[in-house]
Amino acid sequence: MSRVTVEEARTLWEEASDDQLKRLAQEVRGRFHDPNRATYMVMRIINYTNVCVAQCDYCAFYVLPNENGGYVLSRDEVFAKIDELVEFGGDLVAFNGGFNPRLPLDYYCDLFGSVRERYGNRVEFYALTIAEFVFLADRAGLSYAEAAARLRDAGVHWVTGGGSEILTEDFRARHAKWKYTVADYFEAQRAIVESGMKTTATMVIGFDETLDERLEHLERTRDFQDETGGLFSFLCWTYKPYGTAFGGREIAPREYWRHIALSRIFLDNIAHIRTSVLTQNEDAFRALDYGADDFDLPIEDEVTQKAGARIDLDLESLLAIPRSLGYTVEYRRAERPVALSPQ
Repeated sequence: MSRVTVEEARTLWEEASDDQLKRLAQEVRGRFHDPNRATYMVMRIINYTNVCVAQCDYCAFYVLPNENGGYVLSRDEVFAKIDELVEFGGDLVAFNGGFNPRLPLDYYCDLFGSVRERYGNRVEFYALTIAEFVFLADRAGLSYAEAAARLRDAGVHWVTGGGSEILTEDFRARHAKWKYTVADYFEAQRAIVESGMKTTATMVIGFDETLDERLEHLERTRDFQDETGGLFSFLCWTYKPYGTAFGGREIAPREYWRHIALSRIFLDNIAHIRTSVLTQNEDAFRALDYGADDFDLPIEDEVTQKAGARIDLDLESLLAIPRSLGYTVEYRRAERPVALSPQ
């Protein structure tokens, strides 16, 4: 299969049957992975603060700095959450909080340094999202390269691609005008890659985005990977509308599966396409038939739970679902991500 253009991707979305999308997606998946194998991680998203000034209308989690109910977790509270994750058999933590103007860069360096010192390589962590990283660098008056070096020297290995949602300027103007620009996002992510840290690509669908906006997001992601080779994986999840200012309704699982297939076909230079158990629950596993190869089993994420996400802690029952679909599932340890090359 030759590289798919944006116009060809549009035609596939509008005209291809589910079976055609599955077949093409499985063909690309097969360049990287055993067709009958899937990998997974057990992880926890630690929302270290709920204070944020970004004011995205699709978020049900944040409070403004002077409002009641704001919090910042203590170091001991963070450690307790990590210890509980380890008891579940997990080894990946993702930190996600938002734009808290009262937390300087030193706070993050001290927190992440203490996590690295306490757990070493037994637990890996996604220190921040790209969006949070941009805010921190801006507040500190540092270049992205300087801020990345500070985090790297504190023991950070990963800054994940969160905060992207839909990477078009129009989408940000409609829903997240204080969340910097798409150009800022990719400039910061490039600095992360050049610093030697690892990063990922993410996408959220199901707002009011157009097909053109979805395709622009995918094209920007593929172009960035062509230029840097720095994206370990691509994770797509779906918008949860409950309790948000924007509202709306959830998209159907079939639309999500088709988008996963289109992403797998289009992103021919990213090894791992991850499906979202956090937002799709049992329906997430069907995306393995549509080109996904990897997933995580989260035990907590306040941000999406506040907007209606449901977390199932019966991990063995969840793992029985992909097995019933014919997949061998293997645990993937987070501290040794090895990006595969096409065969």
